[in-house]
Amino acid sequence: MADKQFGKNGWTPDRIGSLRGKTFLITGATSGTGFEAAKILASKDAKVVMLNRNPEKSEDCIAAIKEELGGKAGVSFIRIDLGDQSSVKSAAAEVLEKVDRIDALMCNGAIAQVPKRQLTVDGHESQLGVNYYGHWTLQALLFPLIEKSNGRIVTVGSMGYDMGLKTIKFDDMNWEKDYTANDAYSQSKLAQIMTIYELQDRLKAAGKTNVKAYACHPGSSRTSLIKTSGSFLMRLTFGLMKLSPLTQPAEKGAYPELMCATEPDLKERGFYGPTGRSYWVGPVGECELKSHAKDKAVSKRLWEVTEKATGVGWGF
Repeated sequence: MADKQFGKNGWTPDRIGSLRGKTFLITGATSGTGFEAAKILASKDAKVVMLNRNPEKSEDCIAAIKEELGGKAGVSFIRIDLGDQSSVKSAAAEVLEKVDRIDALMCNGAIAQVPKRQLTVDGHESQLGVNYYGHWTLQALLFPLIEKSNGRIVTVGSMGYDMGLKTIKFDDMNWEKDYTANDAYSQSKLAQIMTIYELQDRLKAAGKTNVKAYACHPGSSRTSLIKTSGSFLMRLTFGLMKLSPLTQPAEKGAYPELMCATEPDLKERGFYGPTGRSYWVGPVGECELKSHAKDKAVSKRLWEVTEKATGVGWGF
């Protein structure tokens, strides 16, 4: 598919023209793909608002981008802890106060492969709480401004959606029984991806076709994600993988979310990322999405369960 749509090299940021006057929000932008995406957008004259947990790291990242691109680079920061619903609500309120448009909300932040079951302050299993519920609430609260801006919602999923349970464990979403780091991570990523396609259906039904929603994945990128939250064994395994051709630089891992945030006329039902072996590396384009991620009955139920769990709805 990449060859047909974007040529043999797939999609690259060379396709992005001037983004002057446009504003992009990115969660988890202090390192890895989020940082690279922020830098590339800023280099195209966009305003970039980083939504990060760590203020010191954020200031360092802003300084690094300004040093590389010049002091006028339009990069700023708002604090958010995706694992704390009250923090997400405060951050959303601050965004609505300070930002006058959102051309794309890029849901990039994540934790992965947490070795022992942990709960967020709201009582959710940590990977589901951060990766899924945190982004759900942020998307819903910012939706009115995204709609007003004819903007986009971009969810950065993971091929992990296909490497675990392959459904939502409705009877025990919090993993009180038989927790494994991989299955819990897989569920959180599957939930993120499923909800994008459910959102597309609901937007269409509500006649809100000026908002686009996309799902993508970064492939196997050399970022600090596993190092930050994974077990010793996972860190060791991925550390060895980083030395092989089965991984790619973080900058390339940022291409799919950049494409989904900026490429005109991109079809929404696609799932975008590297198209090479196992979808880990290679030219960026459309990837096959397995049928369990498109299960309408599950995605509809997930939407309803999530509204109850967070107390946050979309109003349509």
